[in-house]
Amino acid sequence: MNDDIKLEKSTGNVFDDLGLPEAGERLAKADLALKIAQIINKRHLSQAQAAELLGITQPKVSAILNGRLRGFSLEKLLHLMIALDRDIEIVVKRKPRTKDHGELRVKYA
Repeated sequence: MNDDIKLEKSTGNVFDDLGLPEAGERLAKADLALKIAQIINKRHLSQAQAAELLGITQPKVSAILNGRLRGFSLEKLLHLMIALDRDIEIVVKRKPRTKDHGELRVKYA
């Protein structure tokens, strides 16, 4: 039995590392959901209070808090951030020459 552990360098996107389609969008959605959860927790909102503020149902808030994002588009998550008093700025720029393709990233200021 071989107990050697093989390590692979990550691309920085676990979804890309796993070969999943739309890896950039998946990571962006996960990043946004994490930030939404952090804001809800920082404000000490119950799920019911968060649901009312966001204009969604409590089960949908629960889904976001638990990382179940299947029913949420990237656009919807961006609108939820706006409901949490965050501005959204979309910047499109040329990809670096060192990259094979463009990337989708979420950055926070």
